[in-house]
Amino acid sequence: MGGTLLAIGTRKGLFLARSVGSGPFEVEPVVFSTVGVHSVAIDVRGPSPRILAGIEYGHFGPSVMWSDDLGAHWEEARRAPIVFPEKSGATLTRVWQLQPSPSEPDVVWAGAEPAALFRSEDRGTTFTLTEGLWNHPHRPEWAPGGGGLCLHTVIGHPGDPKVMGIAVSAAGFYRTGDGGASWEAANTGIRAPFLPEGAQFPEFGQCVHKVAMHPARPERLYLQHHFGVYRSDDFGGSWTSIGDTLPSDFGFPIAVHPDRPDTLYVFPLHADLDRTPVGRRCRVFRTDDAGASWHAFGAGLPDGPVHAAVLRDALQASEAGVFFGTRDGEVYGSRDDGESWFTVARHLPDVLAVRAAVV
Repeated sequence: MGGTLLAIGTRKGLFLARSVGSGPFEVEPVVFSTVGVHSVAIDVRGPSPRILAGIEYGHFGPSVMWSDDLGAHWEEARRAPIVFPEKSGATLTRVWQLQPSPSEPDVVWAGAEPAALFRSEDRGTTFTLTEGLWNHPHRPEWAPGGGGLCLHTVIGHPGDPKVMGIAVSAAGFYRTGDGGASWEAANTGIRAPFLPEGAQFPEFGQCVHKVAMHPARPERLYLQHHFGVYRSDDFGGSWTSIGDTLPSDFGFPIAVHPDRPDTLYVFPLHADLDRTPVGRRCRVFRTDDAGASWHAFGAGLPDGPVHAAVLRDALQASEAGVFFGTRDGEVYGSRDDGESWFTVARHLPDVLAVRAAVV
């Protein structure tokens, strides 16, 4: 232990970067060159870390690859790891999320497009469809967001494997208390400004961009919406706006500090039709009081003009530091909670996902 591994999924391959102690990161040659890598995970629960990558083969379709030797070799299940049952009539388009369970050894969850949740009990080698969500009565009315009908967030409860939450664009946040057999929409208080007046607080139909939780306070959730940043103190039972003092409440990622449950990070953009950083400056906003106040941090980041956004899974706060990647292929890190930043990589393809771990 003591080294930091950074997994960077891009539009054209996976890049691994490594750092020893507080030293600089060395970016290794691309893996899966020219292949889209929309989701990555570093699972440190087992005897050795496992890197998981949700890749898109293009003509050959999506799949999940894994490495148990920190990226030296990669494997794939003999049969396609994620497949919809024939009776569903659906075909897998993309793997948007790979999330190790915080409470069940060897369990990994996958969020997919068209919006569906899959469960693996062998650390991500093979998966089965969670039919309770797939057969939910709301599902025929779910509408795709700009990126498609994607299940992009999985929130597992650290103390109770039967309690989970998921987010779908553009359906909203759903939760279960029985391990996925049944689900309920949990969007009370979230405004959908793109809907007509008088219909902006529906039971479902919100365009949730990302949800985050700290394991020390699992009842508290943070949510970045398509306009709006929210907090829930009852695992989605109700939501309260915490983005009113931000220069813009439109954005994609939201991440919680690994040690401080009241500290979180967002990357505001001007608007849905102008998806560029506020003021054309690259700045990460942090709150240390659960959203009561926000402060901008940009030391070491480009001052402007900057035009590249940060996508929903391209910002992570981890025990190794805070890291994010941009749509113009820049990756930055911070080892002082976002107070200052350093460059990890430049001139990569469009960054889709960033995950860091101490290995």
